[in-house]
Amino acid sequence: MKTLKTKFKDMVICQTENFYDHRGYFRELSIEKKIKKKLIFTVMSNSKKNVLRGMHVQKKNQQGKYVSVIKGKILDVAVDCRKKSKTFGKHFKIILSQKNCKSIYIPPGFLHGFLALESENIVIYGCTNYRDKESEIGIKWNDDDLNINWSISKPIISIKDKKNISFKEYLKQI
Repeated sequence: MKTLKTKFKDMVICQTENFYDHRGYFRELSIEKKIKKKLIFTVMSNSKKNVLRGMHVQKKNQQGKYVSVIKGKILDVAVDCRKKSKTFGKHFKIILSQKNCKSIYIPPGFLHGFLALESENIVIYGCTNYRDKESEIGIKWNDDDLNINWSISKPIISIKDKKNISFKEYLKQI
């Protein structure tokens, strides 16, 4: 596994590979000693094409997330919401897929979301902290201040995410 730095402090891309044989393939997803984070809570999602999940963050008990795709392909997006960061308010986008074998570690204090790009997309998240439902907050995926080009105008979003707030409203709360 190779780790590649990004312009965002503590955010890294991990590049692995699929090892194929007559049975299928094998891939290492995460190695804690490489990302230097303890992942204590693991969840997964299954999304059909054009589902957009996000943008989410926990105000308290923030989570770092190690995101991998085990089937399909996603456009993964993170926005730096760490007030003292040089990249505050900036976003990072990457394609993660079963084929490219890339994963990303997103540090605590980032909004996170993704757009599912194939017919079935299975995403696994290793988190540095447990889910804190009372602390969750969502920001509109198409917020003008975030200026994220998702390359889609009408994604499939949850009822909950339709009620997400603007980035400006979020900044008043932190």
